[in-house]
Amino acid sequence: MGDLYYFFWENFLSFRGGAETGAGFSGKLSSEKRGWRHIMEKGSVLITGASSGFGEACARWYAKRGYPLILAARRRDRLEALAEKLDTPVFLMCLDVRERIAVKEALECIPEGFSGVEILINNAGLALGLAPAAEADLDDWETMVDTNIKGLMYLTRGLLPGMVERRRGHIVNMGSVAGSWPYPGGNAYGATKAFVEQFSRNLRCDVLGKGIRITNIAPGMAETEFSLVRFKGQADKAAETYQGVEALSAEDIAEIVGWVTTLPQHVNINHLEVMPTQQAWGPFAVSRDV
Repeated sequence: MGDLYYFFWENFLSFRGGAETGAGFSGKLSSEKRGWRHIMEKGSVLITGASSGFGEACARWYAKRGYPLILAARRRDRLEALAEKLDTPVFLMCLDVRERIAVKEALECIPEGFSGVEILINNAGLALGLAPAAEADLDDWETMVDTNIKGLMYLTRGLLPGMVERRRGHIVNMGSVAGSWPYPGGNAYGATKAFVEQFSRNLRCDVLGKGIRITNIAPGMAETEFSLVRFKGQADKAAETYQGVEALSAEDIAEIVGWVTTLPQHVNINHLEVMPTQQAWGPFAVSRDV
């Protein structure tokens, strides 16, 4: 396991292998002192929603290739268990991306060796419910907006100035085919992912000429905890989603994310939509009840 640092939003901040403090991060060690010269040469990768699914798989992919990682998620135990298995320096940020102040504080506390974030993977997101719009839970809608849209904006706005200053960086926004193609019950979730898609395009315009790359990845059916979260822990219902289908895996998406971010600097993948071979678009729906 590599060296491990922590940020916890519950007014607790510490790092393993050095001093502890409850008032801010202390003990920032230079790469020379810790033999981490490669960290300064290879920028860090910040992944939100890193405790499971696409985020966890991406963490494993980059760790195998020697990238220092900044892993953000709400579940501290899952983050710690993952970090124990990664042979690379890791900074853990235990926070909820919906909390604007928490995100700001976390980014300000990134240790010196990790602070040159080269790749941001805005992966934190979720779908809640599959009810028609007239019956949907407004709390679910707000949670999806706060996580899928606002959380992504907070991380992007917090890290983009540094990328602009360094004239280097890559932001990967995790969208969905639901952002382009509607389906019954996808109402607010699809709308949040449509935002991600358009926001990614607009970012490309804003950073033109600044050496920064922006990519929107839009997966189709993927077998992760996605449906378990959507159906609020109903495991049987979630399992039905993937019955008889070889869905995409988290590792499939991690391979794609890794590929787009390691292409030559002059190559930018704007939008990449991917589905399992067994998935495609359906016909138009027509109501003939007059």
